[in-house]
Amino acid sequence: MAKNVIKQLLVVDDDLDIRELLCGFLTDHQYDVDTAADAVETDAKLARKKYDLIILDLMLPGEDGLSICRRIRSEINTPIIMLTAMGDETDRIIGLEVGADDYLPKPFNPRELLARIKAVLRRIDPVIKEKNILQTNLVYQFGNWKLHPGKRELRSPDNALISLTAGEFDLLMAFIIHPQRTLNRDQLLDITKGRSASAFDRSIDVQLGRLRRKIEIDPKAPVMIKTVRSGGYLFTPSVEIKSEP
Repeated sequence: MAKNVIKQLLVVDDDLDIRELLCGFLTDHQYDVDTAADAVETDAKLARKKYDLIILDLMLPGEDGLSICRRIRSEINTPIIMLTAMGDETDRIIGLEVGADDYLPKPFNPRELLARIKAVLRRIDPVIKEKNILQTNLVYQFGNWKLHPGKRELRSPDNALISLTAGEFDLLMAFIIHPQRTLNRDQLLDITKGRSASAFDRSIDVQLGRLRRKIEIDPKAPVMIKTVRSGGYLFTPSVEIKSEP
């Protein structure tokens, strides 16, 4: 039987009480947790260790969470859950725009954060579960693009490696598994986030915009991911599935 690997988490928050609360709570739920109070400590921790997920507060002394998130995302694809001020939707949307995979407004119940962590970690698992197929050597080709789920790699027509956040990867995977079929926003939320999704979740809208900017020639006139009026979104290319060693 395969041994469960303990996931490594980094909690970044300048509030000592919150750091201690989350460290204790998440440790009790079988996670290995490190903490940091600001950008300097965060950089030091990231230089020494690879984390499976980062919980990042927006409001930090010195360099703020948005800037840290943007920096991290330019270098690594580690999933990020951003903690934001209650009711400030603008900050949450900006957080998603700079690369956060999910957000949670303060104050929050630690159990809700735990559910978000589990959902994000499930989504980044490099295993394709559609129809119970467990194959990591599959390659999905659409047009001259290639997506290798096992390696979590997207290659452009000129074979350039395109960086995707966990949320963008899941969204593209949802379209690829359901090509040439209209998917509404609720269906996309259900496929990519499952029960952790909220009826008011804006992450799909933000991630769709980011994904279009990465794969469309003109994101303002998309050809591959078209908007269907009053219906949802349609992934227009046909998809060919190949197996590579």
